[in-house]
Amino acid sequence: MRKMLLLSFALAALFSGSVLAQSFSSLEERMTEAEFKAAGLDKLSPEELARLNAFIAGETGKAASALPAATPAQDLRGFDQRTGADGSIYTSITGEFKGWNKQGQRFRFDNGQIWQITDSTSRLKVSLVNPEIIIEPGALGAWYMKVVGYNTRARVKRIK
Repeated sequence: MRKMLLLSFALAALFSGSVLAQSFSSLEERMTEAEFKAAGLDKLSPEELARLNAFIAGETGKAASALPAATPAQDLRGFDQRTGADGSIYTSITGEFKGWNKQGQRFRFDNGQIWQITDSTSRLKVSLVNPEIIIEPGALGAWYMKVVGYNTRARVKRIK
């Protein structure tokens, strides 16, 4: 707990002021993998990391509760091949997941669907096993893929 408090103060001091303007970037996006691990952030659960990002962004209370909570895999896997009320698709990837880093990269989900990254600017570098994924509808027919517990998303299109 004390370690988290010290880390929070250090991060708040580091990222205070105008750096946190409207276009907030998560810690995963701002830091190199080595910096992320050196700070001990790789030991946080996806939910803890999402809450820390929300705190740094100044989005406490209402906004922090709006973040998707990390859901145990067995709970989320029950939603495979189903959609949420807003049309979102809840699924997962079995095995190791390293994120995405290029346009054209494809992912096969446990629900049998294959989606391809169409956004050349979005990046996510992680090392996860069996991550839960949400495919969210956007404006004008766009779709966005995100990993539960991370704020980064990539524009995607369904291949199969």
